[in-house]
Amino acid sequence: MRTTVRRHLGKVVAGTAIAVASTAVMVAITLPGTAGADDKTGGGTGQGTGQAAAAGDSGAVPPGVVQAAPDEGEKGKGSDPLTDDEMKRAEQVALSRQAFNAAQNVEGGRGPQRLGVELAEPDADELDDPDAPRRADVTFYDYKTDTVVTRTVNLDTGKVENTGTQHGVQPPLSADEQNEAALVLIADPLGAGLKADYKDATGKELTSPDQLELSSMIYHSVPGAQPAALDTCGEHRCVRLLPKVKNGPWIDARSLVIDLSAGKVTKLNG
Repeated sequence: MRTTVRRHLGKVVAGTAIAVASTAVMVAITLPGTAGADDKTGGGTGQGTGQAAAAGDSGAVPPGVVQAAPDEGEKGKGSDPLTDDEMKRAEQVALSRQAFNAAQNVEGGRGPQRLGVELAEPDADELDDPDAPRRADVTFYDYKTDTVVTRTVNLDTGKVENTGTQHGVQPPLSADEQNEAALVLIADPLGAGLKADYKDATGKELTSPDQLELSSMIYHSVPGAQPAALDTCGEHRCVRLLPKVKNGPWIDARSLVIDLSAGKVTKLNG
């Protein structure tokens, strides 16, 4: 397989990262490390000697024992990370039926786009209180109004204590939004270069985001530095994708901006 392809998008970049020369900040990409067991050594007739004896003259190593993870429980304590149950309950409380019906997600369906659920900081007068209530900040993006909505849910009372809305603020994309951006790009005529580079690298047709590993960075408009079609980026949710062939090279698609609010792709000047 070739690892370097020159076509419509410039080039496919081999390796595990691409340098981005722009005013935007690239999302850092961290590769998982290699898992390994702790290597503890000791002198004399320690535990290691006993294991060797148990293995017998054949030198076979006894199988390791994997300890089951402890039960997570329905509710955490103090500053413990939110449990799955707490996150699910916080989302249900934060999103009333009325709010759900009034909002729109990235695919154009009913309901806002989920961005994340995080443990909220305690109030200033609760910092030293071991019995302070646990709260969750639930963040959505409403594509109908291009608004970031954050609701703070008290997990003890099951009530929303605060609601904040922001315009012109663009948090990092969720995985669902990255997939939708890739779908828009693949279906657009400007995605022809991406598909051609993918085929050169793999010999296969690119038809789905599932064939790619995706990273992304939010794009904000820069006055006079891009086509007028991108002037609303920042108010609209715009993104540049950093696609990578699974188990293969990166494909340089930084010159293309996907406006998820409008469902359109635009090529940057220059």
